[in-house]
Amino acid sequence: MSDAPRSFYEEIGPDAFRRLVDAFYREVAADEVLKPMYPEEDLGPANERLRMFLEQYWGGPSTYSERRGHPRLRMRHAAFHVNPDARDRWLRAMRVALDEAELSPLQDATMWDYLERAAHAMVNTFEPSGIAPERPSSRPGLPLHPDPPRRAGSDR
Repeated sequence: MSDAPRSFYEEIGPDAFRRLVDAFYREVAADEVLKPMYPEEDLGPANERLRMFLEQYWGGPSTYSERRGHPRLRMRHAAFHVNPDARDRWLRAMRVALDEAELSPLQDATMWDYLERAAHAMVNTFEPSGIAPERPSSRPGLPLHPDPPRRAGSDR
């Protein structure tokens, strides 16, 4: 019997990661902001990538890096509009999933701490999500340098 501490992955086991990620993507599929961020119609490939990443991060198999290389999370998410609303929706979906995973209170708190920090680190814009209709192109925008106001009696 080894005295070496077990990894978090070993403590909760691969089934817990599978349950967590399955529940998370069920929530993503129902979210109008998150779902469009996933290019595949079927969320299966994204599910597998997140599960492999989380397993590796928490001390499980290194399958993620073997297949995809370094995680480079910010780079991989740079193409997506990750604003505070998207972050909060992502966290809500993860909270639902984590609740369903039924980890011990300490395990739950440990994972939640990481998920919150990761979600905040992925925010790459503070612009609204762009759901509002765009301004018609026939309407001019404000000029960058408007003419100065004219003074009374000036020929300008």
